[in-house]
Amino acid sequence: WQQRFDAWFERHYTQADAAHDVAHFRRVWRTARHLMEGQEVDALVILTACYFHDIVSLAKNDPQRSLASRMAAEKTTAILRSDFPSFPEERHPAVRHAIEAHSYSAGIAPQTLEAKIVQDADRLEALGAIGLARVFAVAGSLGVALFDSRDPFADGRELNDKRYALDHFRTKLLTLPATMQTEKGRALAQHNADYLVQFMAKISAELQGDYHGLDNDILHRFCHHKPG
Repeated sequence: WQQRFDAWFERHYTQADAAHDVAHFRRVWRTARHLMEGQEVDALVILTACYFHDIVSLAKNDPQRSLASRMAAEKTTAILRSDFPSFPEERHPAVRHAIEAHSYSAGIAPQTLEAKIVQDADRLEALGAIGLARVFAVAGSLGVALFDSRDPFADGRELNDKRYALDHFRTKLLTLPATMQTEKGRALAQHNADYLVQFMAKISAELQGDYHGLDNDILHRFCHHKPG
């Protein structure tokens, strides 16, 4: 089925957003495979949801952003029926739920282990080195500044990730470990969030003229990944 999905995406899918391309779908599936090891789950449901979860992807500043996962679930069901008639129809509801529940902005709680694994795998993609690259790729596409040069860590202003990409670390990314649904997902999320805090500490040090170290104050303030 993975080969069939890959072939379908090669023919039918074009996505300008670097954060939601086919490579993203493959990475989410690879992470999901790690999370599902030793678990009694429906691998086909997870595979399908990983590949199609962002088949509808709306920009972060789109007013319908919170509805994107529901739209993706509907479109996936239509694609499976039209282009993959041999896909077992009894799995459609489980795939649909896993896609609907993966989204952070939708706020839909995952009810199955398959949906929990898909949600964790997708959120892990937002953390670590790849997550760091995605933040600034998306910020560039939206014309968002890297950070507020006068107050990069919002010591005297409200956080605003619609204006500053670095603010997104605290408004969302560093809160993700607490939302993880699986034990493996929580451990990986904590590890990767540490990397983002170290990146913040490196930026802070460089802004102070230190190109070799990290800002220990930033490490201390955010090492437990508390939002705000």
